[in-house]
Amino acid sequence: MDLYSGYINKLIEELAALPGIGSKSAQRLAFHIINMPKARVERLSNVILDAKANVRYCKECYTLTDQEICPVCANAKRDHGMIMVVENTRDLAAYEKTGKYVGVYHVLHGAISPMIGIGPGDIKLKELMQRLEGEVDEVIIATNSSLEGETTAMYISKLIKPTGIKVTRIASGVPVGGDLEYIDEVTLLRALEGRVEL
Repeated sequence: MDLYSGYINKLIEELAALPGIGSKSAQRLAFHIINMPKARVERLSNVILDAKANVRYCKECYTLTDQEICPVCANAKRDHGMIMVVENTRDLAAYEKTGKYVGVYHVLHGAISPMIGIGPGDIKLKELMQRLEGEVDEVIIATNSSLEGETTAMYISKLIKPTGIKVTRIASGVPVGGDLEYIDEVTLLRALEGRVEL
């Protein structure tokens, strides 16, 4: 039995289909939207439609942008000889928040995962190799430390090593505030291998 009318149910279903939104959150959002002033709902729907129509890939790094070249790639003060390879635009944003990375990025839009049928041709690897024909000194591989991320990192490393370009991998290990007894062996090993002198 449906608790709500058709329009409310449709709105809840569409919102619940978004990643990270469960049925309770979808209900809360649906009722919030319904109770918003009509002008605000129209503004929200227009912003969504405008973003869908105007956001595209940066011609250099393939992050999402509404310009031909994203602000990072367009910045002449960035070190264009250092490219950090990330899985998605959210990862790029996370590194940008640190305010410490001075190079540019390359967004793969995924990771190699044979289990779900994602191969090297399904992510932006060909585009990365084309970028390396320019003046690049170092590629920093910053994929996630999941099985897919590690597979992708190894694949990229094997592709780039013959070019003579320096290839590095971000360190990973014990999170700040983490108790050692709860951390898995692979993470502890990475932390040990990536240790630095104090």
